[in-house]
Amino acid sequence: MSRRHFTFDCEGETCFGSLDEAEGRVGLLLVSGGNELRSGAFGGQARLAAHIAAKGYPVMRYDRRGIGDSSGKNGGFRAAGPDIAAALTHFRQICPSLSRIVGFGNCDAASALMLEGGAGCDGVLLANPWTFDEDDEGPAPATIRARYAEKIRNPREWLRLLSGGVSLRKLLPGLRSAVQAGGGESTLSGEMRSTIEGFKGNLGFIIAGRDRTGKAFLESWGKDPRTSVRASADHAFSDHSDMEWLLDQLICALDEQARQFDMG
Repeated sequence: MSRRHFTFDCEGETCFGSLDEAEGRVGLLLVSGGNELRSGAFGGQARLAAHIAAKGYPVMRYDRRGIGDSSGKNGGFRAAGPDIAAALTHFRQICPSLSRIVGFGNCDAASALMLEGGAGCDGVLLANPWTFDEDDEGPAPATIRARYAEKIRNPREWLRLLSGGVSLRKLLPGLRSAVQAGGGESTLSGEMRSTIEGFKGNLGFIIAGRDRTGKAFLESWGKDPRTSVRASADHAFSDHSDMEWLLDQLICALDEQARQFDMG
């Protein structure tokens, strides 16, 4: 397996990307979330790409405009559509044998793929999609409930309560908010639903059970049979076993695309 670096154009700006080469005819496009570089936090995306390529699937990563090495203005995830489209075009150019591409994003990178209706990918795997509206005030209902659920399950919190280490005057309003906070779909979640509902390819959601962003997505989105939850995982799937689980999910998505191609 070898890795090569390159540039490609996006609306007159120069974006930098990397390709972990492999001979497979199905490829993976990694879309970075937030203001994260294509290498990922602590090199996580780079390691992920190397593992996937070792399984026979080429992987492309890139810095969108205004991030890392790429020129231009950073417009955030809502403006990332042209960057994803340009990356897909270049991926196909440098790997002309590719028949299908799966897009993967975590957090607002997943949201960007959804807002673009899958962005031209043949399949998408979406981790912990970001559903919070920009004008949200305070924590989301799911976040409030998750915070107090964690406290209730923690024996140390009960000991603090019984020993007087917790103020009931401060605790009761929080518990009341946790009970009264309603669910419901955010404006962003509604937009994502309307733009992704016409997607014809394979779609899967993967949620980290310890991540408040993931929990908020589950509450806002509702039950969906395409969802898999890893109860032990944090937002970045940073534990070794959780990362292995994430890799398995990605390989399964790529294998499915390869099977569909082989079936004609």
